[in-house]
Amino acid sequence: MKLAIDIALARPADARAIALLSREVIEAGLAWAWTPARVLRAMAAPDINVIVAREAGLRHPVGFAIMSYGDGADDAEAHLQLFAVVPARRRRGIGRALLDWLELTARTAGIGVIRLETRASNDAAQAFYRAHGYVEVRRLRGYYQGVEDALRLAKDLRR
Repeated sequence: MKLAIDIALARPADARAIALLSREVIEAGLAWAWTPARVLRAMAAPDINVIVAREAGLRHPVGFAIMSYGDGADDAEAHLQLFAVVPARRRRGIGRALLDWLELTARTAGIGVIRLETRASNDAAQAFYRAHGYVEVRRLRGYYQGVEDALRLAKDLRR
């Protein structure tokens, strides 16, 4: 049975849920950087999309993504800043639905590459992104507040 998932731009009322999920699953062990106020600022920025995934019948988001758009050195690039799915809802197609939305939006905007960072210790996230065509570009020492390394991954949308 396929899960009914709705992907839409986040509303200001979603900012707290997004920030709390980020704190719980992305920023665990770090100082809280993506507070509700910062999420609201991202929602207001003209070069950033903040999207949420909702399952049919549920009010609160079960996943979200924050992606900024801008020019890289040679091509237009997008930067997937945050991406999370509620742990109890993983492996149900929610992450894939979020990523599909982001990639389609980037292609439509003429973006050639999406890049992102993930914790070097987050094997599950690395496997997810690799399964969807993202490749490791480099390791960033101490990227996460000097506490942990990150892996930068990227996907060339032109291929």
